Amino acid sequence: MSSPLAARIPRLRRPGATGRLLASVAIAAALVLAGLGTYDAVESEFGGVTLVVLTYSSLFGGDCGGSSAFSTVFGEFASAHGIRIDVECPPGTAYSWLLGEEGAPAADLVIGLDEITAPQAEAAGLLLPYAPPELANVSPALVDGLSPDHAAVPYEYGYLAVDYASSFANATADRIANLELPEIDANASWARGLLVEDPQLDITGQEFLVWQIEYYEHVLHENWTDFWTEMPANTLELSDSWSDAYTLFSEGETPMVVSYSTDPAYAAYYGETGAFNSTVSWWNGTAYGWQTIYGVGIVNGSRHVALDEAFENWLLSGTVQSLIPTTEWEYPANTTVALPSVFAASIPPASIVALNADTTPSTVGASISGWVATWASITAGR
Repeated sequence: MSSPLAARIPRLRRPGATGRLLASVAIAAALVLAGLGTYDAVESEFGGVTLVVLTYSSLFGGDCGGSSAFSTVFGEFASAHGIRIDVECPPGTAYSWLLGEEGAPAADLVIGLDEITAPQAEAAGLLLPYAPPELANVSPALVDGLSPDHAAVPYEYGYLAVDYASSFANATADRIANLELPEIDANASWARGLLVEDPQLDITGQEFLVWQIEYYEHVLHENWTDFWTEMPANTLELSDSWSDAYTLFSEGETPMVVSYSTDPAYAAYYGETGAFNSTVSWWNGTAYGWQTIYGVGIVNGSRHVALDEAFENWLLSGTVQSLIPTTEWEYPANTTVALPSVFAASIPPASIVALNADTTPSTVGASISGWVATWASITAGR
């Protein structure tokens, strides 16, 4: 099968969203400023220093650098403070990399900790709390959903979703648009058609598992394991990574995939409106979803805490936040920033009840390994 989506470059995701290792890269943000060549630090309040930022390869639409948005975010800050910024995009998740450098960190800042890895990093003592002034423009619910203690500060958010092909919507008389998760168990063709990322290998798979757990426990008031034990035999389709799963979906090889609610906005931006749509999980006429929240944190052991704090505030400023919708393809944390019109193609976040409110980040961080182990035991051989 083929799809019009197959003709374009697959959408990039954020840290840990793929089980494949990214190439380790270290660059100076100032070097990617077109025509400027090497940036020489000048004397200033912070002069003569290098700020090391740990992040993910696709940040601001780049490949660990190279995009105009990347240059704006890092280059303008470096110029304003008379410093050099080295941006590193190492293998694996930011949390695992920080843990490996515990006690002697090379990084000053980390960008891309999410609602699962941020509480893990905080519990491990890897972050220094800070509440930047620009948090005044960020919803308190986002802060509470990531790190109430400000160990990580949210800069963008979205919702996990199930993307589905328009042909599948037609075949189901659009029932999929108001998906109730038990319907997957009740229909073998639906179960077989849903491609899920393996939570043992992929952060998106872990997010879907937490979504499913919170939906079953707090909406249906049922044991979360029922979803997996009642799934028809030999129907569970797993992918090693989000990128692999999304590629198969975009090529028309599977009618549904666990992905993100902003995917239809991304498709609309590239002229593919209507090629597919997305849904969260419904019950009794209400849409429930798992909110994905991404944050920036100061590394415990940083040599430049004052600069770190200034950068956190810069990341939440309108200048930077206005770049997020069409480079990160998420919603900016700063509520004063307007959205491009293509976001009308996605589910309005205000229409979704966030399941994150039924738990705490610390509970998620402490429980995820046990949940994944239980899931693996249940689904072995299925």
